[in-house]
Amino acid sequence: MKAPNTKKRQPELEAGMRTAPLPWPVIAVVASALFYMFHTRIHEHIPAIELDSLHTIAAITLFYASGWLLARSFRAVLIRQGRTKGRRKPPKLLSELVSVTLFTIATMLAIGLLIGKSSGGVLASSGLVIAILGFAIRNVLADVLAGIALGLEAPFRIGDWVEFDTKTTGRVTEIGWRTTRILTADDTYMILPNSQISRQMLTNYSAPRKQYQAGIEITLGHAVSAEQARLLLQEAATLAQQTPGMVETQKPIIRATHFGPEGITYSVKYWVSNFAYDAECRDAMLAAVDAVLRKHDVSPGRERVKLVLGQDKVVRGE
Repeated sequence: MKAPNTKKRQPELEAGMRTAPLPWPVIAVVASALFYMFHTRIHEHIPAIELDSLHTIAAITLFYASGWLLARSFRAVLIRQGRTKGRRKPPKLLSELVSVTLFTIATMLAIGLLIGKSSGGVLASSGLVIAILGFAIRNVLADVLAGIALGLEAPFRIGDWVEFDTKTTGRVTEIGWRTTRILTADDTYMILPNSQISRQMLTNYSAPRKQYQAGIEITLGHAVSAEQARLLLQEAATLAQQTPGMVETQKPIIRATHFGPEGITYSVKYWVSNFAYDAECRDAMLAAVDAVLRKHDVSPGRERVKLVLGQDKVVRGE
């Protein structure tokens, strides 16, 4: 008999342990519920503690234990869904938001129980304090609310390559309550406020899948026919597809996009497997086009140049 391969089973066991619900929240809820149900009998054995105080402690313990269990259960559901085939990893901020909400509710109930008021009365009595604090930290609050919106909508996840307003491009490394951190292609670490991100145009190069279509534009003179230009550009695209990062199963698309005085402009669309290879693939495509045009002795289109010499003399050339 062959010995069981424990090395192969180890990752599966570790994954199962991570996804399995932890027993501590369940134990805490059961213990606090029993404490709440039998606090009168406990008072009989410990008469030094007042019955009302014992009842309040038991209720507060039950509030926080229930919030802990609900937060852990929601997190376990998110982790399990994130590991389902075809699903993307859920944002960590979403589970943190639910946890904070549940513990805030538990705290409100506990304060209301301690001072003998309902949770609505507690909020009403502290409305002025909340308004003053909100005005003092309005900028931070705007970033936090924008972070909550980003966590719920999830336009990008950790590990995605994104572009903000065509100026900042990088890979998302962390999504926080107030800021989002990205690492650019030149290894520059950038921290962006969430409120600023929510106001900018966002391009996600990793969703809904990692591979995407990139392109370049080449202008060839009128001496080169459109049919000949397509053959030359197709040869260059085929040559560039051998570059690591290119998707060889997807054929490049070549189209004429503009007819101008300097020539015809062609668009060459090709597929990149991951945005991390974007610069290498673009470089390979341009180098391949240059090599093919030189091989066939074809020159790109030239722009007309307008030179002004004095007030009345104009020289036009190419």
